Amino acid sequence: MNAPAARRVAGIVSRGVAAVIDLLFVGVVLGGLYVGLILVRLMLHPSSFSFPTVGVVFSTAVMFGVAVLYLTACWSVSGCTVGAVTMGLRVTGRHGARIAPARALIRAVACVLFPVGLLWVAVDAHRRSVQDIVLGSRVVYVKP
Repeated sequence: MNAPAARRVAGIVSRGVAAVIDLLFVGVVLGGLYVGLILVRLMLHPSSFSFPTVGVVFSTAVMFGVAVLYLTACWSVSGCTVGAVTMGLRVTGRHGARIAPARALIRAVACVLFPVGLLWVAVDAHRRSVQDIVLGSRVVYVKP
């Protein structure tokens, strides 16, 4: 087996598919939160129940929070999100170790606010996104 530092760096297709899977996962979590909100309202006011309406600003803020929390937790604990596990990827530091929670948080915020930075992988000789270049992270294949 290859040493962690010698692992092959992931390209744009596998990283893009993993990102789409993660986006779908966050959408499922948001749907679950909405169903939970519906159930709480139904329990508290069964006779005057109506479906809650959520504004664009609130929905965007909750989606941002859930996505950042999800990515930060996954990257700092195991280096893998649901999409990364599906595609056989892991986010690591420069030397192959997990990234620190603070760096994972900054990377998560950068990825959610600037997802277009992933496209840089297609033109970079070392297959790094803008976030990888700035924060010194890498996305590698777990198996050689």
